[in-house]
Amino acid sequence: MSYKTILAILDTSDNAGVAIDFALALAAEHDAHVIGLHAEIISAVPLVAPMEIPDPVAVQALQDMAHTESQQIKETFNNKAHANGVSFEWRSFASSVGYASQPLLESARSSDLIVAVQPDPASPSDAHVDVESFLFESGRPVLMIPYIFKQPKPIKRVLIAWNGSKEAARATFDAMPFLEAADAVEIFSVDPVETNGETPLLTGTEIAATLTRHGIKVTLVTASSADKSASHVIENRLSDSSIDLLVMGAYTHSRLWQMIFGGTTKTLLQSMTALTLLSR
Repeated sequence: MSYKTILAILDTSDNAGVAIDFALALAAEHDAHVIGLHAEIISAVPLVAPMEIPDPVAVQALQDMAHTESQQIKETFNNKAHANGVSFEWRSFASSVGYASQPLLESARSSDLIVAVQPDPASPSDAHVDVESFLFESGRPVLMIPYIFKQPKPIKRVLIAWNGSKEAARATFDAMPFLEAADAVEIFSVDPVETNGETPLLTGTEIAATLTRHGIKVTLVTASSADKSASHVIENRLSDSSIDLLVMGAYTHSRLWQMIFGGTTKTLLQSMTALTLLSR
């Protein structure tokens, strides 16, 4: 199994180069086609008093800035893709709702894997990819790159955050190409509960057996959070085990507010130290 269509979210000129490099490296490894996707964000414009009408000069200036950045990102993408000799195409859409617009979601839903860079908390921008929308609306796995990463790195050690949920199961199978290529895969459970067919110590045995049949080297590890949060325990494990890729389901605690991450997912995304594959 391999990824054959990789969608790279190129939201700003600051992080587009990193997303491109990761997407192209994966494409070379999987003999895949890469789509560079960018949204020209139509920002809110100042209104002129007393009529409260849009200032045409400001409107034009904002559109020109967005288009200039789009062209810069397109040139970077095309040049890097040509140099790497992979199959590729460029797609750009003007949008007032960012990456939640229908044409962009349609591109996402036809891809094997979405690649995006974590927004830098110190440099917030309206143009940053709305990754929540992609997770909850695209139905495809998203590979998030920590903003501190500047170049691709081999994925040799993988940790699956396992709690037996459908989201965790989906993420695990969405990550199969990475798991099959890894040197070691760890199924990690925090505070596992006893079920009818499994004791806490045996949590993950069924999924481990399934992965083993695929020729994947799997180990099972459980941990107790004690007075710490589950996200903190996972973060420590990522660091202690030198994990290259975290695989986990994306969860929300409120069905009425599905566009906001909840709990463990949100905390881990705010302090990413490893590549993270998320599925919903």
